[in-house]
Amino acid sequence: MEDAGIITLYWERDERAIEETREKYGGYCYGIAMNLLHIPEDAEETVSDTWHAAWNAMPPERPSSLRAWLGRVVRNLSLSRWNREHRKKRDPGITELLSELEDCLPSSVTVESAMEEKELAAAVDAWLRQLSREDRRLFLRRYWYGVPLQELAKERGLSPARLAQKMLRLRRSLRAALEKEGISL
Repeated sequence: MEDAGIITLYWERDERAIEETREKYGGYCYGIAMNLLHIPEDAEETVSDTWHAAWNAMPPERPSSLRAWLGRVVRNLSLSRWNREHRKKRDPGITELLSELEDCLPSSVTVESAMEEKELAAAVDAWLRQLSREDRRLFLRRYWYGVPLQELAKERGLSPARLAQKMLRLRRSLRAALEKEGISL
């Protein structure tokens, strides 16, 4: 089924939307979750949470690219899960204390921080657009989708050390572009 048809099913609140999404994008979403979480059970649960998030978000949201939208959702859910799991391992007592204080403390999100975040996103987008198609794909696959360096090196027929150097040059280029835009790191 085409993406527009799947989105229409969500808007009609037809439960077939989830099955169609799972069939078309299940492997894609699972791959992103596995790259970030490395535990099959956690990845499966995160993908399941992605279908739930899609159901709750549509309507009112109508993504222009369902694949990209689902990729963002599963990535964000995976990163949240990873942070939650690693936070628990560090100090569950502190985590519990902070969660109890959540309702008492002001939000760390301010208008200023939101504007800075938008400026950063625009600068990164501009930098990505000036890269060659291959470098852009490489950067996004590594840092957005979490594909392991060894896997990327194998795909490109390079040694992991050589690809690591290329990634270092890309990161330095990004840093320089951000500094040129006046974004402090």
